[in-house]
Amino acid sequence: MALLDWRLVDAASEQAEKLVPGAPGFDVSIHAAPGTLYRGAVARAAAAAYRARFAIAVYLSSRALLLLVALVNGALRHHSFSHELAQWDGLWYREVADHGYPNHVVHVQSTLGFFPLYPALMWLVSHALVIPVAHSQILSATLAGVLVSGVGGLVATVLVGRLAVSWWGERAERPAILIFCLFPGSVVFSMVYAEGLMIPLAAGCILALQRRRWVLAGVLAGLATATEPEALVLILVCAVSAALELRRRGLRDSSAWRSLLAPALSAIGAGAFAAFLWIWTGSPFAYLIAQRDGWGEKTNVLALANLADSLGHEISLRHFDHPTINLNLVVGLGGAIVLIVLLVLVVRNRHEMSVEAIAWTLGISWLAMTSEYTPPMPRLILTAFPAVIVLARYVRGRAFTALLWVNGVMLVVLSALTFVGTTLRP
Repeated sequence: MALLDWRLVDAASEQAEKLVPGAPGFDVSIHAAPGTLYRGAVARAAAAAYRARFAIAVYLSSRALLLLVALVNGALRHHSFSHELAQWDGLWYREVADHGYPNHVVHVQSTLGFFPLYPALMWLVSHALVIPVAHSQILSATLAGVLVSGVGGLVATVLVGRLAVSWWGERAERPAILIFCLFPGSVVFSMVYAEGLMIPLAAGCILALQRRRWVLAGVLAGLATATEPEALVLILVCAVSAALELRRRGLRDSSAWRSLLAPALSAIGAGAFAAFLWIWTGSPFAYLIAQRDGWGEKTNVLALANLADSLGHEISLRHFDHPTINLNLVVGLGGAIVLIVLLVLVVRNRHEMSVEAIAWTLGISWLAMTSEYTPPMPRLILTAFPAVIVLARYVRGRAFTALLWVNGVMLVVLSALTFVGTTLRP
C-alpha cells in the first residue's frame, strides 16, 4: 500500500519533470518551429502527459496492485490468469467479440443482452494481437478486452481529476484521483468489462457540456449509448444542459440553439444498435427481451426492500446448515447504504458541482437502486463517479488517509473474491 504515501508519488513526479518536454528547466526545442504540425502535436501530447503525471502514476500503481492480486489468487486457487480477468460479464463480451449475436430473438441468457461498441473494439484489437502476442483466439480477445478497459480507465482517471478541478479547484484533483483509483469498483478497469469504455466517455461528455462544446459532448454521449444501457442517462443529461443553455441565453439567441446538437447526437449509438437488431433478429427490442426473459432484469422501486428480504432469509437461524451466504446480497445492500450517504453529500454540494454531473449521478443512482438483478454493486457506484469523488471535497487529514486505506483494503479483498469463481460480481 505504498501508493498511499504521497511523497513517493511526488518523487516520481519530480523525476518526470526531468524527462518530459515542457517541464521547468527543460529546453523545449520543439517549440522553435511553430508552423510544424507534427512538432506541435508532440508538444501538446508531452504537455498533456506532464499535466497528468500524478493521475498516470496513481492509476498504474493501482493496476499493478490488482495484477499482483490476480497472480497470487490464481496461483493459490489454481486458476488461469486470463480466466480471472474475463470473469462474469467478461465471458459474454468475449463471446460477442468472437462470435457476434444470434440472428433471432431468444428468451434465455445470451449475448443479445450486451451492447456492441466495447466487444467491437475488442474484436479490432484482438486481431492486431493474435499473431504477435497470442495464438489463441480466446486469449487474444481477453487481452484485447483488458487493454481497452485499462486504457479507458486511465483516460477516465485523468478526466475525473479535471472535473474535480472545475468544481473545487486545483487542490481537489489529487484527492479525487486517489479515491477514484482505489475505490473497489475500479477493478473493472482491469477486467473485460465495458465500464472501462463507458465511464471515460461519460466523463468526457460532462466535461464537454460544462465547456459548452455541444458537438463533442453529443458525439461522446452517442458512443457511450452504444456501450452500455446505463449510458442512456446521458441523453437526459445532454437535454438538461441544452435546456439550461437556452434559458440562460434566451430563445432569440441563434447560437444557443446549437446546444440541441448534444441531445440529438447522444441517442445515435442506442438508435443504431436498435436498428441493427431489427435487421439482424427481426425485432428492435431483442435486447430488452433478452434482458427481461433471459437475465431477469426489471425496474422495481421496491428492489432494495426485496434485496434486504432475500438477505434476511439467508441469514435466518433455520439456515445455519445451509451453504455460505450470497455475498452479492451483502455487498449490494451495503453499496446502497454507501450510495445514499454519497448522494447526501452531492446534494449538499449542489452549488459547486455542475448540473450535468448531478443529473448523471442521480440517473445512475436511480437505475442502481431500482434494479432487481444488479443492485448498487461497487462498479455501479463507480459509474456514478461524481458521487465517489465528492469525498475529496469533505474529507481531510487523517480521516482522508484512513479513507484511502479502507478503500485500498476493500479493493484488494473484493477483487480477490471477484476474480475467481462465482462468489462476488464486481
